[in-house]
Amino acid sequence: MTAATARLLDTARDGWTMAGVLAVMIFLAVLATAGGIATANASRALDTALSGQVTVQIVVPDAATRERLATQVVAALRRSPAIVQVRPVPRATLARLLGPWLGSTAAAADLPVPALIDVIVAPATDATAIIRRIVAPIDPTAQIDAQGTALAGTDTLLRNVMLLAATIVALMIAASIAMILLTVRAGLAAHGTVIEVMHRLGATDGQIAALFCRRMARDAALAVLVGTPLSCGTIVLLSQANAGIGSEFLGGLVLGRVGWGIVLALPIAFVLLAALVAYIAVRRALGRLA
Repeated sequence: MTAATARLLDTARDGWTMAGVLAVMIFLAVLATAGGIATANASRALDTALSGQVTVQIVVPDAATRERLATQVVAALRRSPAIVQVRPVPRATLARLLGPWLGSTAAAADLPVPALIDVIVAPATDATAIIRRIVAPIDPTAQIDAQGTALAGTDTLLRNVMLLAATIVALMIAASIAMILLTVRAGLAAHGTVIEVMHRLGATDGQIAALFCRRMARDAALAVLVGTPLSCGTIVLLSQANAGIGSEFLGGLVLGRVGWGIVLALPIAFVLLAALVAYIAVRRALGRLA
């Protein structure tokens, strides 16, 4: 096929329209993919950071008894080989945390504020059970809060967000395939006479399908060149904004090397998919006409 023959089935105006629609779909698909990957990475990082962190609260009302029990609990926890770190929370830190709600009263010595002890347990251990066995003989009324347990509902939310992102990507791909099929059908109808003449001149169905495949790959590539830089720029801006918030979860919304590899591979796969769908659709349509 010469270049002149290939241009027989090209329609520049339709190509720009098609490329514009596909660029929007690529933009949304890449953003959804990046959002799903970043959410998965942040969820995994947050689970790793909090899985072994536990807070022990000594809630005895009497201040002297509370301090004595807290000292005994700290000493017992530090003797356990399963405990990585034990850090009593200073009273000044608690007063500062309670300040927005209690004002200057938060620093009062007679305020019955529980004694807090932050504990980090070695990975792959049942943190709550281990700490409960150590603390219970000293203070049966002590409260043990696993920070990872508090995020149990968050895990479900994050899974739903990732499922939503995957659904959006699937819908964008399905809509793109539908658009490609409609364009192919319109092209076959518009160039029916040209295709018939080409058949009489000896062109095969595969050669004609290759022309449509070439045109669709060109339109998809143009869409990728427009949509991908815009989506990547948006991802970078959002990442920088999240990093400055100071939240451990939002700060973990990063793609990483693997994530960026997937994001950049998606547009390439989209071009190949568009060309393949166009080729198969034309071959089937021409086969039915034979």
